[in-house]
Amino acid sequence: MSSPHRSFSKDDKDTRERFCRKMSMQEYELIHDEQEDENCLQKYRKRCMQDMHQRLSFGPKYGYLCELQNGEQFLEAIEKERKTTTVIVHIYEDGIKGCDALNNSLICLAAEYATVKFCKIKASNTGAGDRFSNEVLPTLLVYKGGELLSNFISISEQFNEEFFAVDVESFLNEYGLLPERELPALGNGNTDEQEVE
Repeated sequence: MSSPHRSFSKDDKDTRERFCRKMSMQEYELIHDEQEDENCLQKYRKRCMQDMHQRLSFGPKYGYLCELQNGEQFLEAIEKERKTTTVIVHIYEDGIKGCDALNNSLICLAAEYATVKFCKIKASNTGAGDRFSNEVLPTLLVYKGGELLSNFISISEQFNEEFFAVDVESFLNEYGLLPERELPALGNGNTDEQEVE
């Protein structure tokens, strides 16, 4: 008959002893160093990806809605910009229905599409105020390489009574006027970018 106790071979005993004994300080440090190396490698990869994305994002970054003060600044914003930069200009007046909502929408879009130059100017400051009567406001002009690509007069009529940045974004994307959306900040949600130097 066989014994209820199993007999272990020499290999089984060696394996069992290896798992049961305490870890030496040297082994602990080796494992700890490997974890630190992996963390360091992850940070390095993350930084490399951010650098590569930055290099591949051609042109200047804006990220805000610029207020133009006069017709000269209006022309400079269009003509002195890189040929690859899209310039979107909102012509508005205070108190005109839709102008405030469009300004707010463009502020949001400017933050999401940092490679697009978003500007606004009061119609009365353009030097061509007679062309921009209250009936055609808000007007949106889109330029690239100094050339007018699109002009949308009374653009707020394209939207519901209340409209938001996503509505304006969809509208501009229908006409192919916005570039691909910017990549979100690389990472896993941790705020340890400060540690990467």
